Order: sequence, then structure tokens, then C-alpha cells
Amino acid sequence: MTTEELYGIFEQHPVVTTDSRDCPEGSIFFALKGASFNGNAFAARALQQGCSYAVVDEEAYRVASDERFIFVPDSLHALQQLARHHRRVLGTRIVGITGTNGKTTTKELLAAVLSKKFDVLYTQGNFNNDIGVPKTLLRLKPEHEVAVVEMGASHPGDIRTLVDIVEPDLALITNVGMAHLQGFGSFQGVVKTKGELYDFMRHRPHGKVFIDAGNPHLMGIAEGLDLVSYGASLSPELEVGGEVVSCAPFLRLCWQHRGGERHEVQTHLVGGYNLLNALAAACIGLYLGVLPGEVDDALANYVPSNNRSQLEVTPHNRLIMDAYNANPTSMTAALLNFARMEVTPKMAILGDMRELGAVSAAEHQQIVDLLGTLPLDEVWLVGEEFGQTTCPFRKFKNVEEVKTVLQQQRPEGRYILVKGSNGIHLDKLSSAL
Repeated sequence: MTTEELYGIFEQHPVVTTDSRDCPEGSIFFALKGASFNGNAFAARALQQGCSYAVVDEEAYRVASDERFIFVPDSLHALQQLARHHRRVLGTRIVGITGTNGKTTTKELLAAVLSKKFDVLYTQGNFNNDIGVPKTLLRLKPEHEVAVVEMGASHPGDIRTLVDIVEPDLALITNVGMAHLQGFGSFQGVVKTKGELYDFMRHRPHGKVFIDAGNPHLMGIAEGLDLVSYGASLSPELEVGGEVVSCAPFLRLCWQHRGGERHEVQTHLVGGYNLLNALAAACIGLYLGVLPGEVDDALANYVPSNNRSQLEVTPHNRLIMDAYNANPTSMTAALLNFARMEVTPKMAILGDMRELGAVSAAEHQQIVDLLGTLPLDEVWLVGEEFGQTTCPFRKFKNVEEVKTVLQQQRPEGRYILVKGSNGIHLDKLSSAL
């Protein structure tokens, strides 16, 4: 079946699912495969559960006499091509976002800013991979005026695959840093992969790239692009510039458009590193016609969630929960910001940084060396990688050990930074703290 033929079916059944446990009436099930599952085995059940069609790529699971089974060579490729075709049919203006750190927060901030003027579709949660991105695009409706699509990567070529599906009109790389080195091989591999977004934009008619002018890694690969710049200064040469006013603990920032009137905004974001995320959202919003006052309102009223730089007040402490992800770049930024934060006393509970490959031991040691220079009252380290470092800080093998200690020895009256890779499960500590 061709993409065009499949699209004709999608127009009549415009909901897709890849989970046989979630089969809305009249939807299309795509049988995807992974290391430990084969969606083809659940295609018949998906039809029983309410799907109108099931897209399969293995003959053994197809009932030839049942026209509800749609056979394709590769179900994932079919899903991706369907999404690209849908994107082309609607012609919605799309902002594509990637980066090592800050892409999800920037996406959320940008969606808040653009929603002041437009009907906006944006990536939900972390649906930013080769499955989540096409599913996001297939949620596009004619009434959507702008879409904000987040794209993640853990291996070379990942962004190239995604931009070929998304075909963004506007693009942003928030930054490049030390993350997923096990997959990328090196920092240069990270830069090259994120830069695949720029490679696409060089050939995108009327494409615009929004860039942090103070980032040498991004500026170094931006040749030949139509750039709109923002940055952490109040230089009139920037389209949007800004600076941190205070972090106590929430970020208060000042920004201006083309060196004009200055706007001061109190946000609900914890961390000075969120300044650039806010400026990027403001820059794209203003370019698309959102008014400055509307930008202020959107930035001021956005409240983060999903354990991303959010302040959580418990009966005993104030937690800065940043336990969704961690890499050397984001960990360093979080610690330096926490050290500057105008609060006391301070404690840090840090979990291992995953997927760093051969440099993992050295990167974890660098973090504990940094910790030794910061004005923190107490530090707890969680995980095997931190456990092998040389340092004076208290160590725990896992979250369960921490929870056991907290039952007898809970900190009281502290500001506590909680940061680590999602797989360490530090988010389970909030109820105990």
C-alpha cells in the first residue's frame, strides 16, 4: 500500500495508536517492533479492542481475508511517511527544536508564548523520538496555525531522520553538551548530530534559524544560515537580549527587543540557566508577531512540571526537583546555579549520569571535584558511578538506601537540589523529604 493510499484511510480514521492496550474506536494500529516486543503479535487484539485497521509488516500476523489488516514492508517507516505526508498536506508552520539541554522547557515556554496569538500544537511530554515525533505530527488539525515539535537524539543520524519527517520552517538548537556519549562517541559527535537540523535548514526555502549568539559551538556550524540571534546580554545587536536579575529561588529576568524597552519578568522557573530558554521562546514569539506584553505574561505564568527545575514545597523542606535527566553539562549548570541561589541552608542529592560510555568515571569525578569547591552544607551521592569516585561525601548504592536513611534521619528546613538521570529514580524521594 502506498503512503497516499494509507493517507486516504487516515483521513477517515485520523487517530493512530501503537499500543494495543489503548485502542480508541475507529483508530489505526501500527505494529511496531522493539528489542523485547513485536507489535505484530497484538494486531488482531487491537482490532478486537476497537481499531478499524492494523498496519503490520510480518505476513505471519496478517489475515489475508480481512481487509482491516494493512501489510507494509516496515510499519515504523510507514508511520513516519504518513506523518510527513500529513504535514505536507496541511502546510502548518512548524518550529523544530533540538539541543542537549533545555529543549523540553524551551518547547513548553514557546508553546505558552505562541498560544497568546495562535492555535498551537506542541509535543506532549518527551515524545521526541522516531515514534513520538510522527505521532505528534499526526495530531495536527487544519485549525492549528503553528506547531512546535521537539526532536531528541542519542545516536548519529537521529536528527537527520526526524527533520526529514518534520520539515521545519523555523529551527532552534538550544545548546550542545556532554550527553549520550555512549551513543555519540564524543562531544564532536553530539555537535555533528544536533547540527543535522542546521544542515536541513540550509536548503529550506525561507527557513529561519534562531541562535544563541553567545554559543561558540553553535555559531561555529551556522555558516550559510538565515539567523535570528538572541543571547544573555542586553546588546542592541541582538534581536532579543536579556540578563538574570535574581534567583531567590525563582528566576527573575530582564529582556529587551532590538535594544528597545526593557521588560522585567518574575518567572516560576528555578535556575539562571533557564534565561536562555526564556529568551529563545521570546525571540521566536516576537518574530511570529506575539506582542511584548503577551510574551511577558506567558513567561510569568508558565509553571514547570515533570521534575524539570521545579520547586516543590514539602512539610519539611523546599526541593528543587530536576530529576528527569542529567549529563555533565546540565549537572554543572544546576550546581553552579544552586550555589549562587540566595537561599540557605543548601543540600544536594545527586544521582548518576547515565549513558556517558568510556568517559563516565572521569565525568563523575569532575562533578565531585566541583562539589568540593561549592558552598553546600551537605551532599548525598546516589548510584554506582558516584560510588566509585574519590570524595568525602555520603554515598548510597540506590534510592532505596536513601529512603531507609530518611526514615530515621530526614533533613529539615533545607533547600535541597535533587538531580540525576531518570533511571536513578530520585523522583521517588520527594515524598520522603
